[in-house]
Amino acid sequence: MNRISTRQRDGVTILDPKGKITIGEGDIALREVISEALAEGCRDLLINCSKVKRMDSSGLGELVAATERAKSQGASIKLTNLSASVRELLTMTALMGMLDVFESEDQALASFG
Repeated sequence: MNRISTRQRDGVTILDPKGKITIGEGDIALREVISEALAEGCRDLLINCSKVKRMDSSGLGELVAATERAKSQGASIKLTNLSASVRELLTMTALMGMLDVFESEDQALASFG
């Protein structure tokens, strides 16, 4: 993974990962950025996956763990702009129903609150 940029919109912290979220390349970076945001008091997090090229089971595991961690702290994590391959991976692993997934950033932002 090249980097994860962070921005704010309508009171929501948006994470924009770029590249791969795979074992050894992006999974730890994602964990660290989410942990940092939660520690800073962010309660509404949106992960915009529009620039994520690939995700493996390690990346998925990190998303699930982060979602559970956020819930335990009264926060929520939502996903948007999934590629067809990431969407298929979530469907195949039966995680699509567990994670909050939205087609667009605007739809996801409207769901907070």
